[in-house]
Formats: sequence, C-alpha cells, structure tokens
Amino acid sequence: MRIRIKDKVFQEDASTPLQALENLRKAGKLTGIPKGDLKSIVVAVLRTPEGEKLIDLSENLPADAEVELLGRWDPRALEVLRHSASHLLAMAVKSIWREAKLGIGPATERGFYYDIDTPEPINEELLKEIEEKMREIAKMDVKFSRRVIPRTEAIELFKSLGEDYKVELLEEMEEDEVSIYENDLGDWKFIDLCRGPHVPSTGYIKHFKLLSFSGVYWRGIETNPTLQRIYGTAFFTEDELKEFLRLREEAKKRDHRVLGPQLGLFDIVDEVGPGLVLWHPKGAIVRKIIEDFLWNKLVKNGYQLLYTPHVARAKLWEISGHLEFYRENMFPIMEVEGQEYVVKPMNCPFHIMVYKSRVRSYKELPLRLAEFGTVYRYERSGVLHGLLRVRGFTQDDAHIFTTEEGMEEEIEKLIAFSKEILDVFGFKGYKVALSTRPEKYIGRLELWEKAERALENALKRSGFSYEVKPGEGAFYGPKIDIDIEDALGRVWQCTTIQLDFNLPERFDITYVGKDNQRHRPVMIHRALLGSMERFFGILIEHYAGAFPLWLAPVQVKVLSLSEKFVERAREVYQKLFEAGFRVELDDSDHKLGYKIRQAQLEKIPYMVIIGSKELETGLISVRHRREGDLGSMSLETFISILRAEVEEKTVK
Repeated sequence: MRIRIKDKVFQEDASTPLQALENLRKAGKLTGIPKGDLKSIVVAVLRTPEGEKLIDLSENLPADAEVELLGRWDPRALEVLRHSASHLLAMAVKSIWREAKLGIGPATERGFYYDIDTPEPINEELLKEIEEKMREIAKMDVKFSRRVIPRTEAIELFKSLGEDYKVELLEEMEEDEVSIYENDLGDWKFIDLCRGPHVPSTGYIKHFKLLSFSGVYWRGIETNPTLQRIYGTAFFTEDELKEFLRLREEAKKRDHRVLGPQLGLFDIVDEVGPGLVLWHPKGAIVRKIIEDFLWNKLVKNGYQLLYTPHVARAKLWEISGHLEFYRENMFPIMEVEGQEYVVKPMNCPFHIMVYKSRVRSYKELPLRLAEFGTVYRYERSGVLHGLLRVRGFTQDDAHIFTTEEGMEEEIEKLIAFSKEILDVFGFKGYKVALSTRPEKYIGRLELWEKAERALENALKRSGFSYEVKPGEGAFYGPKIDIDIEDALGRVWQCTTIQLDFNLPERFDITYVGKDNQRHRPVMIHRALLGSMERFFGILIEHYAGAFPLWLAPVQVKVLSLSEKFVERAREVYQKLFEAGFRVELDDSDHKLGYKIRQAQLEKIPYMVIIGSKELETGLISVRHRREGDLGSMSLETFISILRAEVEEKTVK
C-alpha cells in the first residue's frame, strides 16, 4: 500500500490505512511529522484511475492501493470529525431515550447538528445531560463499524428499530445498496444510516461542545412533525474550541437582531408578518447612504436606472421558467379580473421587457440596466433569520445585455467593480466560487458549457483564487459568488454574477449587428451587495453596531454641561447641521457622565462637549467613541476632520 501523509510518501504492507499507520508508527518512520498532526489523522483518500473518494481508515484495501491520510491540516478531516460528532450526539440521545427517532445529522461549516424526534422538548438542563453522555461514550472509545447491505434489507432493519424517518429516506433512494454504521455500546447497539466516512472510534472526538437547540419541521415542511434540532461543534484541539467559543460570545454581542431594534434601526413584528422588515428612521438613513453611494458608482460605470412593478401576470414567469423551477419559493398566484398575477420573486423578466421595448443595435451594447428592486419570496418560517433571511427584500439588482464577444470582458469588469465596492466597507477578505449547471436546468447543454467557460476564463484573469461548486448554479445559468469575511472571520454570501444564454432565448430578444442581421444577446444577472436587508444585517454585526462616520445615522452628538451652556451648544449644533452633518443635541438636565454613556450606548462616533472652558475659549471639547478624549479644538478644525473622514470613508 502506498501511503501519503502530508508531503511524505511511504510503502507499507497492510490491509487497511489504519494498520499501515500503526506499522509506520511502530517502525519509527514518522518522526518528521508533528505528533499533533499524527493524532488528528481520522480519514483517508483512496485514489484510483476512476478518481478519488474519502474512506474510513478501517476499510480493507488491495496491496497496490494508493491512499492519502488526512488530519487537522485538511478541511475534509474536520468535516469527518464533526460528522462523527453528530453520530456521537445521536448515540447520547438514544442512550437517554431509546424511543427517540433519528432524522438527519450532517456536519456544517461551523459544526454539526442532528434532527431528532425526542419524547420531550430539549431544554438547557437536558442539553447538559446529553453533552455529559456524549463525553461518557467518547471515553468508552467505541468503534465505528461500517456495513454495506441491500436497501430492502436496510428498510426492514430500520422498521424493526422504529426509525420511521430513516425508513422514509430509504424508500425514496434509488440505490440497490446502502451503508450503515454500528457502534456497540455494550448493552445495546447504535445503528445509523450513513454514507460515511467516520473517525475510527468515539475516542477521537475529544474537543466538542453542544451549543443550542430549536424546533424544526421534518424536511422543512410545515405539515410534517416537529423535531428537535440540536447544534454542536467539534475541533481537533482544545485551543481551537476555546477560540471558537470566544468568537461565538463576541458574535452574540454583535447579533443584528438585538442591536438593530436597540439602536432604532429596524424591526420585524408579528403584526406585519414574519420576514417583513420595518425600516426605522435611523436604519433608513444608513440604507439611503449606501444606495446613494452605490448609485453614484453605477452612473460612473455606465448603468441606467429602472423602476418596475411588484406584481406581474403569471405568463411572464411561465416564460422565464420560474413557475416551473422556482414555484415553491413564490407567493401564491392571485386572480385579478380573470387574469393570474404573481408577486415578483426576481426582477429579471421586467428588465428583459424594457430591453425588448424597441429594436436594439450592437452600438447600444453592453446595455446595463439597474434597479433597487424589492422582491418577495416565500421562505419557510423555520429558516427566517432577522435581516439575513427574509420574505421581502430589495436587491441592488442589474442586468447587462452584451454580445457573446464582449461577455468575458464585461464579467472581468464586474469582478473588479464588486471588489471596489466591497473594499469600501472594510471587510477582511473574500472567498470566490464558480457554481456550475444544476441537476434541473433550462436550455441547451452547449450553451451551459460556453457560459461556464466564459466565467472561468474571467475568474482566471481576475487574480482571485476560487473553488468550483458543481451543480450549484441557478436553473438558467452558472454563476460566480463572491463571499465576504467579516471582523470575526465569518464568511457571508454577498455578490452574485450569473451568465445567462437561456432567458434571451426564451424571451426571444435580439439586437441588430454590424452585418444588419438579428443576433441573440447574452444576459448577465448581477447583485453586488446581494440585498439591502441582508447586507445591512451583515454590516451591523461586522461593525458591532458602531457604523463608521460616513454611514453612522447620527455622526455627532452635542452635549451641554448644564443649562447655562445650552445656548452655545445649540449654536454648535446648528453650525454642524448647516455643514451637512447628521447631528443631535442633548440639552437635558442629566449629568455629563450620563450623557456620555448614552451617546456611547447609541454608538455615536463623536461627542462635542460644551462647558465653562469652551464658553470662555470659543473652542469645543471632542470625544471619540473608541479613542476617548481628543482635546480642545476650533469648530472649523473639527468640521474639517469630519469632512476628511467622510470623504475618505474611513472605517474606525
């Protein structure tokens, strides 16, 4: 067996990767590899002429097998560790309630969860009990054993175990054979349906924590039973777990669902409806500033502004394919004067109709049409999450109609433009992905391949590193996603650039070329910020509610030391207001310390204090919310500082 561990390659006579690893360790051949790396090896990659796949370390292999062992240096190993931790969680729950029924338990980007039908709802006390049981089973070092059996046999097995949800999944599968994992816990055996792979035994799962719980509908369907979703996370080291928990506590302090209402930015109330946002004055100001900033950039980059209706005849969405491919995410069809109408989930068909309103020439292309367009999507109640997942939202949407010859150049410009816009908000980094043709799609295969090539060529020239996500494109075209990394290192979905040959065909749009013949344009769908709601929620958490000066809903608060300084404080307030700044005056009878604390809680960037010294000198005392006392200065100097900071869009 040929074994690779990081950059070292060994030849070892063994029947399984785990046995080969043990042989190498006993022979002292692994001295150059850190002990921590060796202890973290949990899974192997088997390479064959047909490709590669992840396998258990205990899998029997032929003598000429070529495998690579993976540990904490590879994200796939962490995913396997977390997936195994979800099974450990299920074992613990089944140890407490044998009658519990298992749903699904995947690894996630930040941990894992398991959906389980438990005899009673989970609470904090039960969560601690489950975690303790997990630690107990982990110390038992119970082996994960894999078996492949006929699907029909698996159905009968899980029926006998009373695992109704597993039976439902099995009955929908097309495979003739499936794999199951067994863990012998002494007086009983835990059995789960799973493709794997898993760590060799529960003893490998040492550094984990259960985080929270919630009720979810089985498979996200409201008419199905409610299961208990238990969330957790796992890492290879205690330090990694501690750092994750530290950042998680920091994230709680930044939660936009808490800060938004506290700071008077937005609200979501039951009387209006779930997933529908009320923008309060301060939030609306920030949104308007972002929209104005973006619109000025769009004009300089050759975009033209549109406004389109919120509803349209259903026929339009039938042509676009949304009624066929996106129906479950659309609000119900309504009937008006005998005609069927739908609330728009996308702006694309409207922009196409604007394009189609007259004959277009090649001289007009690329034609860039932009809209801050509000759309409505029927997101299930279980997935709604503050501003990050809503039912009504406004996209900074645009559609670019271009020639086939010019599409790659246009995509390159879009990638650069996206980074230019996002850089202004001070994000730490970006993650870029190319998502290709999904299983259900419209259009001809050769057009999809052409579109995917064009996106990939533009990405290669952009200088961004990227990953390919097979099958995750939109039903009408492949896409580039640019995700942003915030102040806590969390990654958020943001910019989308989609290349579409199909809707121009379905709507039969053309342009007149140099040869005076009709040609089919290519359509690029793009949203730079994604949606105003989601982006605003991300910004609140990125800045912890403390918006930089150019975005802050209130930029300066003028504080009078007592009643006899109110007149001067009002003069300063008026001059700042006339200079174009968003300013408030606190001329209340409260003590100065209280006023400063209130301004700090409101996360206002600057405070101007007016007292006896300021009255005598004609100067003002300035405080910054983070830097504290900045000393005395003239009002003119302060205004110059503010203007420079706003102009430069400084993030502090």
